[in-house]
Order: sequence, then C-alpha cells, then structure tokens
Amino acid sequence: MDRFSVTYRLFADTQGEAHDFAAAIALENTVEIPRDVVPSGYIEDVVLGKVESVEAETDRTWRARISYHIDAAGEELPQLLNVMFGNASILKGVKLIEFSFNEDVRSLFPGPRFGADGVRKVIGKKSGGFVCPVIKPQGSTVEDLAELCYQTALAGADIIKEDHGLSNQKNALFKDRIPVCAEAVEKANAERKAKGDTSQAMYLPNIGGHGDEVEELAFYAKEHGAQGLLLIPGLFGFDAMQRLARNDSFGLPIMAHPSFAGPFVLSEDTGYSHGCYLGDLMRLAGADISVFPNYGGRFGFNKEQCLEIVDACKSGTGIGKAILPSPGGGMSIDRLPEMYNTYGDDCVYLVGGSLLRYGAKIGDAIREMSAALNSAS
Repeated sequence: MDRFSVTYRLFADTQGEAHDFAAAIALENTVEIPRDVVPSGYIEDVVLGKVESVEAETDRTWRARISYHIDAAGEELPQLLNVMFGNASILKGVKLIEFSFNEDVRSLFPGPRFGADGVRKVIGKKSGGFVCPVIKPQGSTVEDLAELCYQTALAGADIIKEDHGLSNQKNALFKDRIPVCAEAVEKANAERKAKGDTSQAMYLPNIGGHGDEVEELAFYAKEHGAQGLLLIPGLFGFDAMQRLARNDSFGLPIMAHPSFAGPFVLSEDTGYSHGCYLGDLMRLAGADISVFPNYGGRFGFNKEQCLEIVDACKSGTGIGKAILPSPGGGMSIDRLPEMYNTYGDDCVYLVGGSLLRYGAKIGDAIREMSAALNSAS
C-alpha cells in the first residue's frame, strides 16, 4: 500500500529511545490513542503512522522516517499539515526536516500555478536575475507609494513588491492605494514598451485585512490592475494561499513572505528545517516566489541554511513546479554580485530600505541593481 513519508530529526540518547520516540510521534500525528488500544484492521494497517526507519545522524540526533496514508490526511491541506506535524510540533526534541510525497498527495495538491518559468514568461524576461525593489515605508501616503512604483518600474524593475508592513492602515488603505499604484506601474510599463522594452514590471500588493477577506481583497487587487500579490502564510495560513493558487478565476502569481515564521525555523530542536518551511511548504501551498532572509543580513540565517531553502525551491523532487527563491532583509546594491554568484539567474533579488537613500533618483538605484546583476552574470 503506497504511503508518503516524513523525516524528523529526533534528539535522544540511544537508538532505542529514538525508535520509541518515533513510534510515539506516529501515534500522536494520527490516531492519538495508546498503542495497545489501536483497533486492528483498517485503522492499524492504514490510518496509523508507521515508523519506517531510524538512523543515527550525530551522537545525539537521529533521522526517523515515518510513513502516512492519504486516508489519514483526507483532501484538505490543513489536515495534511496536521498529520505531518500537528501535535508532534509541540513535543520537545523533534524537528521536521524533509518529506517525500507520493502520487496520492501530488494529485490533490499540485503546488504553484506559475513557478519560476511561469513568472519569467509573465514578465517577459528570458534570462537573468529579477530586480525587485520593495515599496515602503509604512505611514507613506498613497501618492508617495505610487510615485515609488512608477519610478522603479520605469527604470526597469521586474517586480514591484509592496513591503509586508503595508496592510490596511489609514494612511494608505488597501482599496485606496492598489488602483493608484497599479495605474502608476501600468503607465511605466507603457513607456517602457514605447521605448522597445519587451518586458514588463509586475506590481505585487500586500494582502491586508482580516482572514475572511483574503480572497475578496485578492480579486479586488486583480480587478484594479495588480499582476500578482504578496501574502504572509504565517499570518493568514497556508491554506489561504493554496486556495488562491488553485483558483482558476484568480490566476495570478503569488509571492510568500516569511513574517511570523521565525519560531517555526530558528530552534535547533523544534519546528522545521529552513528548506522544509521556506521552500517545500511554500511550494506545497502554491507560492510561486518565496522570500527569505539572506545570509549576512540582519536576521542571522547562515549561507548553508539559505542554500537549503534555494535547493528546496528548485528541486525536481518537490511538489509541482520549481519556484523562485527571493533573498532579502537588509540587502544593498553592493551585495548583489556576491548574491548572484550564490543564487544565479532564477532568483528574485530584493532590495528595500537602502534604495530610499537615493530619494528622487531612485530610478538610478534600479539601473545600478540591473547593472550589478548583469556584470556578475
């Protein structure tokens, strides 16, 4: 009987303890009853998680692979995540580091609608890294934000991403700013086209509002000229993103932001590995671009962790299409050549607050970003 598997890093003194720990996790994530009262037959044979292997990783950690059946997860993403790492996520000494999905899961959860290749086609950029300024700060007026959108798009930016802190504050309410900013990007795109540029800038507003408004606001953004959107799954939920990604009527690229993700990845012995959460789970939930803090920035991710995220975004064994990693977090233009040498063409390069130092000449900063990436290629 075909099953999908999840690999956990367990902290235990001996292999026997690790095996017992894995067996407890298999119970906890599925039937959640004592092993001696698990009914024989279908529940024991199919629904109950099964420990497939427990192997030494270090002198204090073990890799435990547990398999699950799709019948335990059903057909909804929340329950799939619940089976993979529900109650087990609140046990000490267990970290989810990898999963391998079978066709049962892949048929139910196809992943990103666009992926890296699809986003490239939408923008019309055949090769090269993507230049992505971040529109900020919170507290700006609609007019100021729109001017930033226009100037950066006109100068050749590929993706105009709103800062995740722009939500629905009174200075620039979501429904007030989206039509104005989208029109500014559309104007810049028209001017670029008139000069022979075959690519276009994508404007990605950040979804704000309440959880039950996500779909309404996403469609509002689309109807008023946005070419995609930014969403924070740590706040609104992975299922909210997945539902949008699978909605044929919406049909726009989605960029996922890692705000609120820290507790899920930063602990050594709990949560998820960096690649699993910011790469694999984002693909599973339908993100086309996954933002993460770059090494050397203000958030403390190291290079190995960042490369793990990139590998998960691009791996041929992941769910659905490969997606675009997007490193940021305190980056500046002079870091771009180094970043390009690390991440290459299929990457969205974020630069935010440091661009504001250019003031009215922010277009020069965008041209410098493009030149920096081109010189490194």
